[in-house]
Amino acid sequence: MNPTHDTHDTHNAYDRHDTPHPRFPGLRRRGFLAASGAAGFGALALSGCGASGPAAAPGGKGDGKPKRGGRLRAAFAGGGASETLDPHLSNLFADVARAKALFDKLADYGADLSAEPRLASGWESNGGLDRWQVSLRKAEFHDGKPVTAKDVLYSFRRIADPKKAFRAKASLEPIDLKASRAVDERTVEFVLKRPTAEFPNILAAFGAYIVPEGAEEFDAKPVGSGPFRFVSFAPGKYAVFQRNTAYWDGAPHLDELEIVIANEESARVNALLGGQVEYAHELNPTTGRAHEGKGQIEIVRLRNSAMQSFAMKTDRKPFDDKRVREAFFLIADRKELVDGALAGAGEIGNDLFGKGYEYYADGLPQREQDLDRAKSLLKKAGAEDLRVTLDTSPVAAGFTEAASIFRDQAAKAGVEVKVRTGSKDSYWQDILDGGTLCSYRSGAMPIEAHISQRLLTDSTTNATHWQHKDFDALYQQAQSTKDKKARAGVYQRMQRRLHAEGGFLVWGFADWILGTAPGVRGIETDAPANSLDWARFDKVWLA
Repeated sequence: MNPTHDTHDTHNAYDRHDTPHPRFPGLRRRGFLAASGAAGFGALALSGCGASGPAAAPGGKGDGKPKRGGRLRAAFAGGGASETLDPHLSNLFADVARAKALFDKLADYGADLSAEPRLASGWESNGGLDRWQVSLRKAEFHDGKPVTAKDVLYSFRRIADPKKAFRAKASLEPIDLKASRAVDERTVEFVLKRPTAEFPNILAAFGAYIVPEGAEEFDAKPVGSGPFRFVSFAPGKYAVFQRNTAYWDGAPHLDELEIVIANEESARVNALLGGQVEYAHELNPTTGRAHEGKGQIEIVRLRNSAMQSFAMKTDRKPFDDKRVREAFFLIADRKELVDGALAGAGEIGNDLFGKGYEYYADGLPQREQDLDRAKSLLKKAGAEDLRVTLDTSPVAAGFTEAASIFRDQAAKAGVEVKVRTGSKDSYWQDILDGGTLCSYRSGAMPIEAHISQRLLTDSTTNATHWQHKDFDALYQQAQSTKDKKARAGVYQRMQRRLHAEGGFLVWGFADWILGTAPGVRGIETDAPANSLDWARFDKVWLA
């Protein structure tokens, strides 16, 4: 995952050593398997912990009565020897999966990316939306100590430490943590620097996990309040957890969870086919299509998990002219882009982030390709023979394919697009300020967070350089509006503006693709990645 864009990209995470994996002799840490094909795995699979029995239907939460027992082994791309179990340093998908096993947040995102209570049992604001009282449910850390208001304040103050580089620090910026206080053991009063109607989103922020007061060491024997307890951890290799029978949300069905690192997608797929793991994370669309319905493994698709787009710099030529931006909206054949770049594993976009999420403006007309209208707009803008460079990179699935497809679509409107392929290692930083047009994607987050992080004048990851004081004022109006219906109306106004003249050409929303063994049950399929039910292994069981 790229830390700037909430996409969970793993382009810096490859371990280049071609040494055997310590727990899976046939799985080399570089990602390739010593044995070729499924036939070579019989002697390599760990005993007594995989799914058993005949192949069954894909695992959904309604597939039969949960069964207790067994160990689930889940393969993720990882971060090498620098990995840590410090939840406030979570960055890659593997980090988050481990953090969710051991720790809890006060809230997390539901299927529509609205905040749902977790360690918090509820919250209530004052009339000015600048003070919020958060009530804690009765929960215990793994050492038997209760989760208290002091633990919450310690955790948030640790995250906000200016000397640290914790990811959730920016999300907590609206909170005055010096003025915030523990009202009693299970009540926290948060004092805010300004009205913040979407304050619950802060409680659900990426990496905002609650740890015991005073905790600083996490890799030797971390103590959290999550559904699994720590057993062992080898950075860049594996982590093992066991069932927390005292978990406040009900003990997991599994006895044990093991998260193993396999950076190459081919290694994760082959380990799944060979019975070395029961869950393989982050498969590409071609792999999903090749194995779906074949019976060997089950393909699980998490819909609307990643926005796919091109970002136009709105403050520099030629995209400082909104007619040119509208022309590019009309050049795109979105279905061709989804079919070609994502192998059909997604749905078309409408130049807005967050399709299906809370506050999404789904009433706006779906934009269609209209080359004649695009040519007319370019002529009016004096850009009939336009030449532009499209920056892209193999940093994310479908990027280079989408760039080539769009280049050919633009040629039909008389626009020459030169595709420039950048470095996987520096791409996300390079495109923030460089170039004029680039490939872009984002993982799931609330629409409010997308706006605040990317579309305000002072947003730190404003890839389109969309900077309008009146738009900033609308955001502040939304945050100061207590009535949710009225607040939704303000978000609708903002999205209508972006749909008409914004800098994101959102052509699609990609499925996030997972693979599981046929006997795995309880995988939630209705929620996108980054939400509560993604990688929630306490609800999974082995049939």
